[in-house]
Amino acid sequence: MQRPPQEDFSLKETKPHLGGGKVTGDKLTSTYDLVEQMQYLYVRVVKAKDLPGKDVTGSLDPYVEVRLGNYRGTTRHFEKKSNPEWRQVFAFSKDRIQASVLEVTVKDKDLVKDDFVGCVMFDLNEIPKRVPPDSPLAPQWYRLEDRNRNKVKGELMLAVWMGTQADEAFPESWHSDAATVSGADALANIRSKVYLSPKLWYLRVNVIEAQDLIPGDRSRFPEVYVKAILGNQALRTRVSMSKTINPMWNEDLMFVAAEPFEEPLILSVEDRVAPNKDEVLGRCAIPLQYIDRRLDHRPINSKWYNLEKHIMVEGEKKKEIKFASRLHMRLYLEGGYHVLDESTHYSSDLRPTAKQLWKSSIGVLELGILNAQGLSPMKTKDGRATTDAYCVAKYGQKWVRTRTIIDSFAPKWNEQYTWEVFDPCTVITIGVFDNCHLHGGDKSGGARDSRIGKVRIRLSTLETDRVYTHSYPLLVLHPAGVKKMGEIHLAVRFTCSSLMNMMHMYSQPLLPKMHYIHPLTVSQLDSLRHQATQIVSMRLSRAEPPLRKEIVEYMLDVGSHMWSMRRSKANFFRIMGVLGGLIAIGRWFDQICHWKNPITTVLIHILFLILVLYPELILPTIFLYLFLIGVWYYRWRPRNPPHMDTRLSCADNAHPDELDEEFDTFPTSRPPDIVRMRYDRLRSIAGRIQTVVGDLATQGERLQSLLSWRDPRATALFVIFCLIAAIVLYVTPFQVVALLTGFYVLRHPRFRHKLPSAPLNFFRRLPARTDCML
Repeated sequence: MQRPPQEDFSLKETKPHLGGGKVTGDKLTSTYDLVEQMQYLYVRVVKAKDLPGKDVTGSLDPYVEVRLGNYRGTTRHFEKKSNPEWRQVFAFSKDRIQASVLEVTVKDKDLVKDDFVGCVMFDLNEIPKRVPPDSPLAPQWYRLEDRNRNKVKGELMLAVWMGTQADEAFPESWHSDAATVSGADALANIRSKVYLSPKLWYLRVNVIEAQDLIPGDRSRFPEVYVKAILGNQALRTRVSMSKTINPMWNEDLMFVAAEPFEEPLILSVEDRVAPNKDEVLGRCAIPLQYIDRRLDHRPINSKWYNLEKHIMVEGEKKKEIKFASRLHMRLYLEGGYHVLDESTHYSSDLRPTAKQLWKSSIGVLELGILNAQGLSPMKTKDGRATTDAYCVAKYGQKWVRTRTIIDSFAPKWNEQYTWEVFDPCTVITIGVFDNCHLHGGDKSGGARDSRIGKVRIRLSTLETDRVYTHSYPLLVLHPAGVKKMGEIHLAVRFTCSSLMNMMHMYSQPLLPKMHYIHPLTVSQLDSLRHQATQIVSMRLSRAEPPLRKEIVEYMLDVGSHMWSMRRSKANFFRIMGVLGGLIAIGRWFDQICHWKNPITTVLIHILFLILVLYPELILPTIFLYLFLIGVWYYRWRPRNPPHMDTRLSCADNAHPDELDEEFDTFPTSRPPDIVRMRYDRLRSIAGRIQTVVGDLATQGERLQSLLSWRDPRATALFVIFCLIAAIVLYVTPFQVVALLTGFYVLRHPRFRHKLPSAPLNFFRRLPARTDCML
């Protein structure tokens, strides 16, 4: 595969005009200063009164049409109402205004042709300007006029003003950019919105024991387990080993619950009467709002819950009124944990669930979503390619969605959002998507918004109070390879309210303390994270307008844990990059030992002699050296935030079959011959890993065999050597031993042999347990 030019995927620093002035990197003073100002003409249509009847019956079905040049917006219509209230706002972009007169017309809805009722005309040169934080412009009554500018019956309450996107009417207004969009649902889908993730809790169900169970077949010992269901989550305990009517488990089951609590926790005690047949011995339903909430590790009192048994009577399920069995449990909602719905590597929120445990904020994150450039066509409409782009940003529990810019490959949003920051070691994610739910695209219900790209910015890599303005490449991995879908222009500023509090955060645990006092297993965390992402996506998809499931899953990186040959290679090269420094130090030391540069070697001898004679200088020397390296590297510190790196991700040279495997479904949907080939490839890779792990185990077992007497002669030699070394080191000053050892290691190549040393030969001859393996 031909590698795309690397410069196409680079980050570009820009100098836009923000808040009316050019950004210089210093903090600006305006409250809406991270975006370019966009001028809009606003028309607020409030209500009308005393409208004349137009039909034969004297009734009126009024609506208002706002026209400015070629742009026309209409309100909803009312049937048979002469005093309607609309309360709708229209916004016309000043850049696209090609007329000098604004016309607001009241019309009567009719089947054949809508009748003219009256209008109000405005000269654009006379319209006042409003700049927040000025109070909103008060609407006024205007007398309707006919086409000849004569007064007619009826009045219309309007407010007309020139403003910017900072106006509070902007998010809910109808935009001239969306003139081609029709329908209330489609219009709702293009507006900017702010969403909040549901408040998530871990629900711990500690199943202790059951009492007085009544099995259906009393001639056998029951094999009982407890099954718990919460929404789409179902867990079960192990089968109790005590085969009695009073079984014990003392086992924890963990669930994810979201406020508001809609579904109860349903528990059933079941008896396994056959391999594929279970009998329900009792069931109970517990509403979550009545469950205790725990903020720390202190235990909560357990309770007994009565089990109800239902029987079938004439095809209907009825409650059996008999002596009730009981279930002993300890239930509580864990407020001391952070419910992970993102990967911890780029999480945007690390606070515990309970608000009482939150620390004070350390600063404010401000994001200006300016524009995008060079977006790829995402769909076709009326025979031509088009893109209807919008952005979604996620940080903490707050999601924001910009308005959709219709039919543009270079959309301009210029919207600014703010978040409170509680931890600097967090990441904000910004994604760009194509809206596929306009122009009747969602009638079938199967349309999915297409992803255009994603950007992550780690707050700890940003300098405080500096405005970062960069154009980020939007990269998406396709089965055919990595593709640049365009660029998004962002302005970011992280403002710190307390430097001491922020520095103190670096000494605190990354997660709340309950994760360390009572840690959850890796398998539990994976399962709970999956359940949390499902709950978040389901709740946000039910909002109005919905933030759809595919958007939430892409922003939360739901499939990042799946196997990928490309990602495995990237992680291997990352490890090699980390070990590269140690390898470089080893090579440098080898050059010193072999006197490649005699002057450097002599200086190392002198330094070594000083450190041995004055050992109290060792640690100060190390830390001074690290200090000097850090100061030296300050000149080349990164000046730009990190971005998606195709070379680090091994995406620029990935094999097509590896990408096809990465995009395969789980379970696989590929033909058997392709699956067989991939399985064989995976076996060969696993064989190499197996060999490396086996070699590491061999070296460890050789160390253990030094004193295990598995090789009696080798152990005898080592024990005798240890005795002699103890006597020699006792009578010889440590500095002398250190000097002799150092000079021996640094000896000239003339005194070296090419054969391995005696200690190494002895170690390699030690036995391992490889000869015991089948």
